[in-house]
Amino acid sequence: MIGDRVPDKRIIQKVNQRLGRAGVAQCKITVNVRNGYVTLSGTIQYETQRRSLLNAARGVEGVRSVVDELTVRPKTKKWA
Repeated sequence: MIGDRVPDKRIIQKVNQRLGRAGVAQCKITVNVRNGYVTLSGTIQYETQRRSLLNAARGVEGVRSVVDELTVRPKTKKWA
């Protein structure tokens, strides 16, 4: 740690670990961190996954704020 600040590299590692445990293995999520500010971007399958991802990132020590740039993958239409 630098003073009271957790290094961004450590935050990325911890956020990725927590996202892996959030049960969204098939989602393609990118984590970027700058000075403790986390940005989650990528595609999720369902809107309901958003909250668990954001909460997982917010729960990591050193995270000051989480920016949500997640998008929900459009449903594909099945032809009968």
